[in-house]
Amino acid sequence: MRLSGAICWALLLALGICRARPRNVLLILADDGGFESGAYNNSAIATPHLDALARRSLVFRNAFSSVSSCSPSRASLLTGLPQHQNGMYGLHQDVHHFNSFDRVQSLPLLLRQAAVRTGIIGKKHVGPETVFPFDFAYTEENDSVLQVGRNITRIKLLVRKFLKTGDSRPFFLYVAFHDPHRCGHSQPQYGVFCEKFGNGESGMGWIPDWTPQIYNPQDVQVPYFIPNTSAARADLAAQYTTIGRMDQGIGLVLQELREASVLNDTLVIFTSDNGIPFPSGRTNLYWPGTAEPLLVSSPEHPKRWGQVSEAYVSLLDLTPTILEWFSIPYPHYTIFGSKTVQLTGQSLLLALEAEPMWTTVFGSQSYHEVTMSYPMRSVQRRNFHLIHNLHFQLPFPIDQDVYVSPTFQDLLNRTMAGQPTSWYKDLHSYYYRERWELYDHSRDPHETQNLAADPRYAQVLELLQTQLAKWQWETHDPWVCAPDGVLEEQPSPQCRPLHSEL
Repeated sequence: MRLSGAICWALLLALGICRARPRNVLLILADDGGFESGAYNNSAIATPHLDALARRSLVFRNAFSSVSSCSPSRASLLTGLPQHQNGMYGLHQDVHHFNSFDRVQSLPLLLRQAAVRTGIIGKKHVGPETVFPFDFAYTEENDSVLQVGRNITRIKLLVRKFLKTGDSRPFFLYVAFHDPHRCGHSQPQYGVFCEKFGNGESGMGWIPDWTPQIYNPQDVQVPYFIPNTSAARADLAAQYTTIGRMDQGIGLVLQELREASVLNDTLVIFTSDNGIPFPSGRTNLYWPGTAEPLLVSSPEHPKRWGQVSEAYVSLLDLTPTILEWFSIPYPHYTIFGSKTVQLTGQSLLLALEAEPMWTTVFGSQSYHEVTMSYPMRSVQRRNFHLIHNLHFQLPFPIDQDVYVSPTFQDLLNRTMAGQPTSWYKDLHSYYYRERWELYDHSRDPHETQNLAADPRYAQVLELLQTQLAKWQWETHDPWVCAPDGVLEEQPSPQCRPLHSEL
């Protein structure tokens, strides 16, 4: 006879296998969020709730997404597998229609099987449902993404509903904000970042729990990779307003856990899916495209609260972290053929005990929109960052959100008119890239001097190329032989040369 999850949990508790109070996890995800917070030393923006969370967290300074695209990043985060291994090569919705492979054992699936109650509120953006099932779900699949992803009053009430179900099992709650994603392509009536949505003005609706913060474009901090122009400053000011809405929403979510008396039993994780939607950011494997905020707050590790970790960590580490928190082993299984799936990430719980000597993270991007085939692979080892552009002979593609943005349109117009762009790059070098890009962050933190052809760095280049290829083989990357070879599986996996003169 099959027992329900609640009965199984009750039996385990009676046998003394479980803690008297179950451990829980709250995962909070920003949508195209970056380092615009006091927790990461941006004094131009007010983020009191993120700052307060940081004081109860281990703050990671070298955290990276393994991919710089919405759906692939979320699928990688929820599976522990890079996009080329889990199958979510690009965006999930509409004409893009990418999905993870049917046999992938995702985090919510494994948690459900282990009698952990799962919930998602906000932007899901992954599929299929059989791979990413949640017991409690309010997402764009059954509601308005604006309401469940940006209306912080509705998000607060949904969190309250999830917590008041009377279910005594441990829980995993995933709150995926839609802020601060751009709106210029999808809902331009609400502003370039939906900064007007819910502000109480005519036609904008009203979010009762939100006190909008309006920023002067002259007061924003302009990151090095964004043109220092009036158009970009206005863009950033609008982004700040939506970050403020998310910050206030995070405060509401944490207050709901506090009032339900579960916050002190809950591992709280805050991060973002990819870099901010500006040139060199989202869809790039450069630092601005993959570097992410990461706060990990454990009620069981107060000695690490308020400390900063310099360890190099990946969002691929979140699945093994959460599985270890719940004491759930990763299963032995295959997706295709006889290739056993193994997680290459590591649990961050070790970092909550003492500072680890982790030095290496990997990146893998293939698509964003379905028309944006530009596969890239990368490895960062301490200060050195290597990027392999497989389609280096083609221009780098620009996604629709970024293209219609005021920042990019101004960049285009200035370039066409031959005017100064106030940008650290030019469009030609941004579109057309070398096959191999090697940067030394200790001397070149902005990644402007490609060292791949410099004979003084030949050994570094070879070492990183070897390390990257090893990771690609371990994660069953179909692109492992590209662009100058073909992967043949028989009699054993190997790269066969194309002699294509690349």
